[in-house]
This record gives sequence, C-alpha cells and structure tokens, in this order.
Amino acid sequence: MSLLLFQDATLGVDASEEIASEEKTLSIINLILDGGVGGQIIIALLFVLLLVALYIYFERYLAINAASKIDKNYMNQIRDNILNGNLEAAKVLSQTNKSPVARLIEKGISRIGKPLEDINTAIENAGKLEIYKLEKNVSVLATISGAAPMIGFLGTVIGMIVAIHEIANSGGQIDIKMLSDGLYTAMTTTVAGLIVGIIAYISYNHLIARTNKVVYQMEANSVEFLDLLNEPA
Repeated sequence: MSLLLFQDATLGVDASEEIASEEKTLSIINLILDGGVGGQIIIALLFVLLLVALYIYFERYLAINAASKIDKNYMNQIRDNILNGNLEAAKVLSQTNKSPVARLIEKGISRIGKPLEDINTAIENAGKLEIYKLEKNVSVLATISGAAPMIGFLGTVIGMIVAIHEIANSGGQIDIKMLSDGLYTAMTTTVAGLIVGIIAYISYNHLIARTNKVVYQMEANSVEFLDLLNEPA
C-alpha cells in the first residue's frame, strides 16, 4: 500500500514538473498566436513600425556620421588661400570636401566682395538647409516613439473587451482558458508597444545629439570664416 502511494506521489511530482516545463517553454511566437486576430494585427503593425524606426536610425546615423567628418587642416588651407587672394582655389577646395561645413564656407566664399551682413545671411540660410537635410525623417522616429505605446494600449483595450465578452457569454461560469485569448492580446501588445516606443525614443534622442554636434561644427567654422574676413588686410 505504501509503495503504491509512493508511486502515485512520484507520478504526481513528475506530472507537475512536466506541466511546469511546458509552461516555461512557452515561446513569444506562441503568445502572439494565442492572442487572437486582433492581437496579431497590432503586433504586425508594431513590427512594421520597428523596422521603419531601425531603418531611419541607421540610415541617418551613417549620414550624420559622414557629415561630422572634416579635414583638420581644411580651415587652415582656406585661410591661406583667402589671405593670398586665391579665392578660386579656396572654392575648389570646398567643393571637393563633401561636408556641410565645406558647403557653408563655399557659400561664403562665393559672396566675398559683398557686405559682411549679406555674407552672414547667405551662410545662415545655407546652414538652415544643411540642418534640414541632417534631420530628414528624424521626426518620424519621434512619432513612432509616441504612437507605438498608444497602439499597444489599443491592443490592451481590445484584449480586455474580448475577455469581458467571453465572461458575458460564459453563463456565470468563468474559465481562465476561455479568457486566455483576451489576456494574451492585452499583455503581448502592451509589451510590444512599449519596446518599440522605447527603441524609437532612444534612437531619436541619439540622432538629435549627433546632429547638434554637426550644427556646432558648422557654427564654429562659420564664425571662424567671418572673423577671417574681418581681419585687417
């Protein structure tokens, strides 16, 4: 009798361990599939937003990183050419240097001979255009960072509506398995929305910080160029 009880207890422990192991191996894909059609649509939308955010981040990061690179001797060469009256060489040097700073200096060189205020205005207008190019599509990241959590919360509301609908149709007998679709939808979409929103938010702020660094370079070199024009002959 005691042997049978021991065997039953052993079988019970093994069964519970098997159930626990099955619960632990529940994958993300299973969570998404168990979330119902509404949850799957929202997860798919969030996945598309994630791909868009990653594409914009890496594309802008490479572009901004390339824009921040400038020859350390560039301004010294510009100074030497201008002081020697060789404006054409300074313009060619700026054209061969594919950076926002060089394009601003080229705009200023092309205005030499006009009042200093006109040169300054031309450089400022060119600078605004360069900043616009650097910030291209970056605002989309800000939109995704705000929209993704809201879409996730929409999935939460849909999931809770499904769960309440199942409770209403259960005839007073609540079965947790019957509520699982709504609960899976509510939880998975919320988590997915927050993950996408966090990634987009961090990416946006990092790109803004990198852009500000390039803007500082443009401002510093523009001031140096204008000071060069103000130097006595």
